[in-house]
Amino acid sequence: MESPRLRTLVSVAALVAVAAASIPAGPAVAGRHAPPSAGSLGWSGGWATAVQQPQAVYEAPNWSVDGFTNQTLRQVVRVSAAGTRVRIRLSNRYGDQPLRLTGATIGRTGNGADVRPGTLRPLTFGGSRATTIPPGRDLGSDALPLAIRPLDRLTVTLYFAGSTGPATFHEGALATTYRADGDHRFDPGGAAFTAGPSQSWYYLAGLDVSGGTGRGGGTVVTYGDSILDGYGSTPDADNRYSDELAERLNRVGSPLSVVNTGLNGNLLLTDFPCYAGDSGLTRFRKDVLDQPGVRTAIVHLGLNDIAVAGLALPCAAPPVLTDATPLIEGHRALIRAAHARGIKVLGATLIPVKDVPYYYDAEKEAIRDALNHWIRTSGEYDGVVDFDRILADPADADAMAPAYKAVDGMHVNDAGTKVMADAVNLKLLRNG
Repeated sequence: MESPRLRTLVSVAALVAVAAASIPAGPAVAGRHAPPSAGSLGWSGGWATAVQQPQAVYEAPNWSVDGFTNQTLRQVVRVSAAGTRVRIRLSNRYGDQPLRLTGATIGRTGNGADVRPGTLRPLTFGGSRATTIPPGRDLGSDALPLAIRPLDRLTVTLYFAGSTGPATFHEGALATTYRADGDHRFDPGGAAFTAGPSQSWYYLAGLDVSGGTGRGGGTVVTYGDSILDGYGSTPDADNRYSDELAERLNRVGSPLSVVNTGLNGNLLLTDFPCYAGDSGLTRFRKDVLDQPGVRTAIVHLGLNDIAVAGLALPCAAPPVLTDATPLIEGHRALIRAAHARGIKVLGATLIPVKDVPYYYDAEKEAIRDALNHWIRTSGEYDGVVDFDRILADPADADAMAPAYKAVDGMHVNDAGTKVMADAVNLKLLRNG
């Protein structure tokens, strides 16, 4: 990050007024076989992620800038709900050319890049194995009969015979993605695939299920920044907050699914395209409201806005914050948009960040405290998940308890994501 310096900014009041008036619509969905709107045909989100612009600024390597040429991608996801049919959703939202997919398969995950023998099935798009997704568009596959249990792992394999150009992706997958030269869609073995060095997802934006949720099913979306994306939890272990919540729901026999559309570094108020993607306000429609079967969202956003307020970032101009008012208005915009669609929304208080560089000083802490007070007491959210108090050090409420800290000292480890999930009042997720 550049050395911090103040710069001329757009008016905070104007930014918030525009955002509160209308959550922007997501991109159009290509084709007659695209996913239907949320809640139709009994579909729920079995797994999902937020996609972002291709970029190479992260410390961990990824393949988004170069894309893929005559290569096969193999990606593993864990599905949070049962079903008898499955479909995938692909995204070329940030591509600069049509994305030509030669073909795709799905199967039950083995070890590493292996797929369990006899389980590989081709996916089709409007009856064809190949498809083209225009730039700026998303596309869903046809439904495929497949019996799925909660917490099953499935492997999606994509083959691109030509060159894709830069790839729409999700940087912080915390899951190993595999690639191989040539066409290996139907190879159950993983010998041709190189593991990593990427732990990002490419083009794959969702995997939906139907036929198994039963009455009272639907989707819970965890939405926010790196705290909900899972940064700090163990890679390839499915220990993110959303994973822990899905496991808890499964233990009590709930038919609800949980999907995760957190995004590392995400800002509530400001688009940050060269690092943290579209703002929480900009992407709320496509990453929450348009998830199939969505009934409830859990929101944790604002920490990064406080940390970088007024700084000169490479491709963003976050507003100066003198109090919590702009953040409160941003949260109100999300609440209104969710309620307009009949969706419950729970507010998660911002986690404690004492002694974290850039995130903590007296002025920043006052803004964090004020936003948390509003989330807890205003009654505008349909419920509260108090991450701040759950994670706090008993000896210092402004700091995170050492038992919950990831190795970087700021993010939440596996023990922390579990206590965060255990703190959710499940009745708030079951009703409405």
